[in-house]
Amino acid sequence: MEITDVSVDSLMTDDLVTATPDTAIDEAATRLLEHGISSLVVVDAEGRLEGILTSTDFLELATGDHDSAGETVADYMTTDVVAVGANGTMQEAAAKMMSHDVQHLPVEDEDGAVAGMFSTTDLTAHLAYLNA
Repeated sequence: MEITDVSVDSLMTDDLVTATPDTAIDEAATRLLEHGISSLVVVDAEGRLEGILTSTDFLELATGDHDSAGETVADYMTTDVVAVGANGTMQEAAAKMMSHDVQHLPVEDEDGAVAGMFSTTDLTAHLAYLNA
């Protein structure tokens, strides 16, 4: 099976840990740690993509000279998010990751709601399977 034949929705993680823009930043950090993940998809009340918060975004907080009390996910999340459609191919997703230098792509369904997350880990695991 070629990578052009594999749809993103067959490889994505659909057990998402999410946050809203108004989630406290300390709560978001706790979610990352508790679930052993490196990104949170930020969604609105309808499940539509608002942004992404990654462990890298916490570097700003860690290196800053300020108190995070009262700060929210909206203060640190990336809003210019690159996403991929659930019916997109693994090749399309890999090309987006390379051209935008990202490791996580939220996956959107036909209605624009977040359906999952596709990561470089998903890509690597599948390529290893193909080459086994």
